[in-house]
Amino acid sequence: MTPDADLLVIGGGPVGLAVAIEGRLAGLSVIVVEPRSTPVDKACGEGLMPGAVAALGRLGVHPDGHVLSGIRYLRGPRVADHLFATSPGLGVRRTVLHAAIAQRAAELGVVVVPGRGGAVEQDADAVWCAGIRGRWLLACDGLHSTVRRQVDLNVDRRGAGRRFGVRRHFRVEPWTDFVEVHWGRSVEAYVTPVADDVVGVALLGPAHHDYDRTLDSFAALRRHLGGAETLGPARGAGPLHQQTRRRTAGRVRLVGDSSGYVDALTGEGVRVGLAQAHAAVATLDDDVARSNAAYEKAWTAATRDYRVLTAGLLAAASSPLRRGIVPLAAAAPGLYRAVVERLAR
Repeated sequence: MTPDADLLVIGGGPVGLAVAIEGRLAGLSVIVVEPRSTPVDKACGEGLMPGAVAALGRLGVHPDGHVLSGIRYLRGPRVADHLFATSPGLGVRRTVLHAAIAQRAAELGVVVVPGRGGAVEQDADAVWCAGIRGRWLLACDGLHSTVRRQVDLNVDRRGAGRRFGVRRHFRVEPWTDFVEVHWGRSVEAYVTPVADDVVGVALLGPAHHDYDRTLDSFAALRRHLGGAETLGPARGAGPLHQQTRRRTAGRVRLVGDSSGYVDALTGEGVRVGLAQAHAAVATLDDDVARSNAAYEKAWTAATRDYRVLTAGLLAAASSPLRRGIVPLAAAAPGLYRAVVERLAR
């Protein structure tokens, strides 16, 4: 039986569509299964590191947004700034980013069908899901991936590291071109300018904290926002920490958040997801075992800095060392610069 497509992509968020674009650029036929209409929104910080901007440009995607000059850490009167060394980042509303990637995918002939991933079946030659048969299935269905559970690659971390993110937009002129990270007692506030008159504020921390009350605890941030109008509903995501046994199971590959996630703390999730999308397609080979080994190796290389540095910072943020993170960054600008640039590549 002839497959319906070379690549069956479950999940049409930014990473799923990036996989689809990579497939079409490689000359493969692609079907994406996604239940939501375009544009798809998601709770996230919305700051693209310079490396993510470059990766999108390679795919032919150039979203509108607000130029980001660097990263700023703040805790009370302590401030640590770092300007990106080579090129700027970009603050982009998630809906704008998704619409731009979807437009590029459509230009390249990617087929998107409404539906959800369900049971997964495969043999030596093909894989079935959502009533569609593909040579390969690439699961891009997010933190709580259905496909990941179907192929038994999930690691249950119930009760461990349960941090969540909640994001709102405010109608206010940005007061800086930096992504600001305000460090509170147990919550970080990520502030990202995404347009000339819109700022996104994402709060990352334990479950069940009250958004407005927590925001009020960041006095300087609250003063900047003043009585600014909120735009749309608050959006949440989590728990953020997800682990996987492997990223491959026969002809199934996990890509993006479905392949494992440490935390949004260092803000480079899109860059890492785009790198995984490229690797997932570039390593495809008729020899499934060899191809999967190549993807596992490429996935490890693409995510190593993110996993190591984010895990280390998260461990410090969850310990008595938390209060010293911003003072250390301010007192050791070389170290702070090295970490930011490593993640911004």
